[in-house]
Amino acid sequence: MDALPAGGMVAMTVKWPAEAIWEEVFAVLPSFSVEILPEVDSTNTELMRRARAGLTDPVLLVGERQTAGRGRLGRDWKSDTQGDGGTLTFSLGIALQPQDWSGLSLAVGLSVVQSLHPDLQLKWPNDVWWQGRKLAGILIETASAGDQRYAVIGIGINITPREGDGLRTPPAALQELMPGIEAPVVLQKVAAPLVHAVQVFASQGFAPLRQAFHGRDLLYGQPVVCTDGTQGIAKGVDAGGVLLVHTDNGLVKINSAEVSVRPASPSSLS
Repeated sequence: MDALPAGGMVAMTVKWPAEAIWEEVFAVLPSFSVEILPEVDSTNTELMRRARAGLTDPVLLVGERQTAGRGRLGRDWKSDTQGDGGTLTFSLGIALQPQDWSGLSLAVGLSVVQSLHPDLQLKWPNDVWWQGRKLAGILIETASAGDQRYAVIGIGINITPREGDGLRTPPAALQELMPGIEAPVVLQKVAAPLVHAVQVFASQGFAPLRQAFHGRDLLYGQPVVCTDGTQGIAKGVDAGGVLLVHTDNGLVKINSAEVSVRPASPSSLS
């Protein structure tokens, strides 16, 4: 099921479990497919292009090398430059019709950490952290798909250690926590549970996941600073996934996608 390399490119040595993932998912999503691209500007960008062209079948798209990866708030996501599995970048495209979209990124993050390791934590609204450093990020976009929306859920995970030039904190790598693990194994661990988690979210929303999220919440009970000027103690999230911050003026709800939140001091990262 793997796509062939583009003309002139050397075939990659990474062996992806595309067929195994498809076998785990097709029973609940008969039109589901798994596609591996040796190089792409961004797996999210590619699936959004397809959705706008009317191609909205469920698909898991893996980019061995991304040339223009994107993160939240327009930030670049530094992807694998060699295509050798040092980072795992993929997007799930699936049509959804939930009653409330609030909390989808939290549900996605929770699925990822539950599939990988009990020591991984979540930083609202869309990052996976380990020992005070970012290990993975999530970017969710949507496009019209008839009476539904087509959700494109992009995930980037650092597999091997990488340089942190220009970053506020050095990045974490999954091999620090799970020595020897490789990108194809990580993909197989997270892919099918992610599809299931998204489907459950579409039918039940975020509320049933709230307590499980609190169990992984990096910020819970910690002093935080928000880019909108809000400062206080993080008190978890509400049933819709909105961040709750206790300030000197009372409880403040942070739900804007344009607001970033960070722990107020390095000590809160330990």
